[in-house]
Amino acid sequence: MKSKVNNKLKGLGSEIEEQIDKKLNPNISIPIRTLSNIIYDKSTGQLTLGDKVSKRYFFNVAHAKKFMQTMMVASFCNDLIGQNIHASIRDMFYNLKRTLPETSENTFDVQSESDPIIIDLEVALDIFREQLHLTTDRKGIVAGNVIIKDRGDSIDWSKLGSGGWSIPSTVEEIEFSKVNADFVLVVEKNAGFERLHEDKFWQKHNCILIGTGGQPSRGTRLLIQRLNREYKLPVYVFTDSDAYGWYIYSVIKSGSMSLAHISDRIATPSAKFIGLTISDIFEYELKKCIIKARELDIKRAKELLNYEWFKRPEWQKEINLMIKKGIKAEIEALSHRGLKFMSETYLPEKLKKKAFLP
Repeated sequence: MKSKVNNKLKGLGSEIEEQIDKKLNPNISIPIRTLSNIIYDKSTGQLTLGDKVSKRYFFNVAHAKKFMQTMMVASFCNDLIGQNIHASIRDMFYNLKRTLPETSENTFDVQSESDPIIIDLEVALDIFREQLHLTTDRKGIVAGNVIIKDRGDSIDWSKLGSGGWSIPSTVEEIEFSKVNADFVLVVEKNAGFERLHEDKFWQKHNCILIGTGGQPSRGTRLLIQRLNREYKLPVYVFTDSDAYGWYIYSVIKSGSMSLAHISDRIATPSAKFIGLTISDIFEYELKKCIIKARELDIKRAKELLNYEWFKRPEWQKEINLMIKKGIKAEIEALSHRGLKFMSETYLPEKLKKKAFLP
């Protein structure tokens, strides 16, 4: 893979060099990432980019700076791969930030300029940011009866105490030595993960427990997909009963608009939703623990109704129920029925009944 990525970077450089030799205006073709070029593919159940492409020219006042920035980032990544080292996207920003000689113009003023350039390279070269040896902060935790090899170290996810294994952004490099599980349970909240981890839910139900800490990172989504594809493990997602929690589920299942260019490599279309639903609030007597939905919550819920992947009758029912009742609930509301109600009653019942939403 390293050789493949290196060849793509060198190919980009060679293409620019060839354009210069032919006295052409040097340019880079980059697929457009706007909403107008994002398509929901019903056959795969994933968001994907369309075929619209834009060109970034060197001899164009509106493009020149971004063209320079793109080549700088590509060169930086080429050096990283050549030296076999990794750098954070923050490191890259500071390494490349400088003032151009005899001008007051900076290569990059803020990191919000350099971050989109990385994604431009991803889509232009059809590779992962992580394959360019660029990393981000760790986010997400996991526990289970699994042993992995990570950069030569053997790590047992079942023997990491109360903390679990912290998921890095470069999980495509890890090797699975042993995977003993019947399914993967993905939990939106760290508090929910801690409750289930302390209650040894993953041991009692032979599963892999993953906490996303809110919107899942790319590394976490790739890990979920790898466990699903490579080991055929069903994936069940457990979030708050609100529009934002449900959207987190859809990101894991179908991908996100901002990362539609890599949905096929980080989304898990077979994932199912295990809860929390609005119907659960009434079925499990949680009415005393509801939260009044804000106007923003209702607006977001109405948006979800129009998403192609939420047009299934089961989802339309739950989303409309939230809008009609004007309520929402957090997974911690299950603690109203007892601190171990989540791990000993709610989730086991859902699993037994296979009470999932598609």
